[in-house]
Parts: sequence; structure tokens; C-alpha cells
Amino acid sequence: MENNTIKYKNCFKPGAIIPDFIADSIAKHQSKIGIGAHQIFLGQVREDEIDGKKVQAIEYSAYEEMANKVFHEIREEAYSKFELTCMHIYHSIGVVKKGEICLFVFVSSKHRKSALQAIEYVVEEIKLKAPVFGKEIFENQEYVWKENKFD
Repeated sequence: MENNTIKYKNCFKPGAIIPDFIADSIAKHQSKIGIGAHQIFLGQVREDEIDGKKVQAIEYSAYEEMANKVFHEIREEAYSKFELTCMHIYHSIGVVKKGEICLFVFVSSKHRKSALQAIEYVVEEIKLKAPVFGKEIFENQEYVWKENKFD
């Protein structure tokens, strides 16, 4: 029996997404001279306060195979809706401390309007559809499961 499993790009990075990785990703696009606009979304862990306790970190977990498939589908849908030349999605897995980056979405197009519209679409679709879960961790190591808020 033939295995028809599709291998999707792994969009997960262990721990925080570091600034050097983001800068390197941007620098790699300088040679792509057909691009006229880039739009970047950086999701950062906030020090929210819940019941008088401050969030120190979020521990992300996911159904990685399913999530990578969802990221792929979101990417393909964005390409069909907007005139994009390039797109990258990276999400943290594991512990990310307050102030660190946990989501990096990078879209490129010939014109700014497509890039601006696409970034909003992609980020909202990720929040809505991707099976990625966050456990907010407090100073005393207690935790609560994070609810996605669409703001």
C-alpha cells in the first residue's frame, strides 16, 4: 500500500523567535527585486494580569502535523485572495517568556495594499483555525489555559 501522506513545511520554532532570525529573514528578501512591499506581524507575549497574578510566560503546544496543514491551507488561501510574491509563518512551540516573540508572519507583494490586507487575513485565520494552545504561566508556576481573543 502506497503512503500518500503530504509532508507540510514545519512552521514551528522551539522557544522564542529571536530578533536575529527575523532580521535574517528580512535580509534574505533584498535580492528579490520584484517585491515592492513587505508586511510583518510580530506576536509578543504580554504580561497580562489574571486574578491578581501576572503572566511570566506562555507554554505553547500544538497538534503539530495538523497545525502545519492548517498553516499551509491558510497560506494557499492567502495566495489565491491577494497578489503575493512570498509568505512565511513561524510559531513558537514550548515556553516563551513575557516580552518575547511567539508569532512571526511575513508577507511580500509587488504593492503595499495586497501585503497590508494579506497580513491581517493570515493572522486572523491563524488565531481562528490553527490548533495551537497556550498555557499562561504565573510566577508561582500556576497556570491557566489561554483563550484566544480577537482584538
